Amino acid sequence: MTVIGNIIKTTLEIADKLIPEKSPVEAQTAVLRHLLEKASQTTFGQHHNFNAILKEQNLQSAFASAVPYHDYDLINKRWWQQQRLEGLKDHTWPGSTEYYALSAGTTGKNSKRIPVTEEMLEAIRKTSILQVLSASNFNFPSEFFEKEIMMLGSSSRLKKQKRWKEGEISGISASNIPHWFERFYRPGKQIASITDWDKRVEAIAQNAKQWDIGALAGIPSWNELMLKRLIEYHKVKNIHEIWPNLYAFISGGVAFEPYRKSFEKLLDRPITIMDTYLASEGFLAYQARPNREMAMKLSTNSGIYFEFVPFTENHIDELGSVHQDAKSVGLEEVQEDTDYVIIISTVSGTWRYIIGDTIRFIDKDQAEIIITGRTKHFLNVVGSQLSVIQMNKAMKSMEQQFGMSIPEFTVAAVRENNEYLHHWYIGSDKKTDTQKFSRALDRHLQQMNKAYKMARSKALKDVRVSITSPGTFHAWIEKHKSKGGQVKVPRVMKESDFLEWHAFAKNQ
Repeated sequence: MTVIGNIIKTTLEIADKLIPEKSPVEAQTAVLRHLLEKASQTTFGQHHNFNAILKEQNLQSAFASAVPYHDYDLINKRWWQQQRLEGLKDHTWPGSTEYYALSAGTTGKNSKRIPVTEEMLEAIRKTSILQVLSASNFNFPSEFFEKEIMMLGSSSRLKKQKRWKEGEISGISASNIPHWFERFYRPGKQIASITDWDKRVEAIAQNAKQWDIGALAGIPSWNELMLKRLIEYHKVKNIHEIWPNLYAFISGGVAFEPYRKSFEKLLDRPITIMDTYLASEGFLAYQARPNREMAMKLSTNSGIYFEFVPFTENHIDELGSVHQDAKSVGLEEVQEDTDYVIIISTVSGTWRYIIGDTIRFIDKDQAEIIITGRTKHFLNVVGSQLSVIQMNKAMKSMEQQFGMSIPEFTVAAVRENNEYLHHWYIGSDKKTDTQKFSRALDRHLQQMNKAYKMARSKALKDVRVSITSPGTFHAWIEKHKSKGGQVKVPRVMKESDFLEWHAFAKNQ
């Protein structure tokens, strides 16, 4: 059978080299023109005079001048809600929209409903193929290309509404798996349609030894829980006793690095980790080549047009929203090692949409990025200016210093006696002295971040640490009816949300 694997691997290597590829900048110009031409006769396109924009010499500048930035609340109120409830055609995109992806991002109480068109599903498939082609850049053995892939997402059984179907993007994608991929796809459509996550995992456990899994895909925390259940169910020491040909984990939804230490305990040998950036709004980026920072290549030729706003106080308000007068830049103008808010327009009728993530370019020429955090998960209540990427690095340092695994954490700035403190909740199965931990964490952040050090000398009076089981985080998600899905506990909480979380965690 490895003969087939050799053929597939060689074919991928040749295809990856021979398929002509536009430069990212050229591709983006073509994507924007396509979006404007395709949507010019929609209600949105006519309202913003897309035909006039198409006549301008500088397409990008004209588009930015004519169309405002939209966060979810704005575009939903003005456009998507009416489109959805009244079943409007040719409203923000030609035709009607059959699917809406439910997205809360974190454990919010109200799900967002993001339109997903047939063109977007095709764009997701196209980027998926590009990722498959890029597998030839990794040092996988030939037999890897014959194996099956376990895609653990939300249920593919979508909820039928009056005029549309809805579910999480992973469930919508799974319900539209192309026929040629079904022979590789596990757990298969029948098990994937089970709505109860625990029952779905139990069905996977019962069938696990029948499958020859070469790669896992999904959110790290839920895959980790699945692997633990499989190991327990089959009474083995690690997952490689069940799936000896497991070579890769394709991580999506959150950064993998915080989960690395606990994840590796479930393996018999190291596997390749590949990051992806699949959001409810589309498949934005994928890891195309191995590198130290696990940078992902933007999907610049698959129905998504990108703009970038520098993540600075001049452009972003205290709530994490982009000022309407903030100037965006395209790929040709971005700088490496600078944080940007990412703005997208897509074939789903998403226009200059603030997705809520911040990114940094690692390689501008290759359009390779890393995700650095969320615009609203930036802890700056008292001028500490802590980004999620700094928090992740701090947790990695604490793991090494205290010999523990920290796959989950959250933090908030809270007030006590009219003074602010940072209260951290650490998710770890190993207990340690919380006072020593808080002092070490505080020292590390002061060394890493000058603004944080300044805040600690003024308004930020204390740092407090509580340690709870990672299961507390999972229970919090389950409480919000999101178990197994793409919703996660935010790294940074608002004070009001944190008080609710604190009361919940104390009772676990």
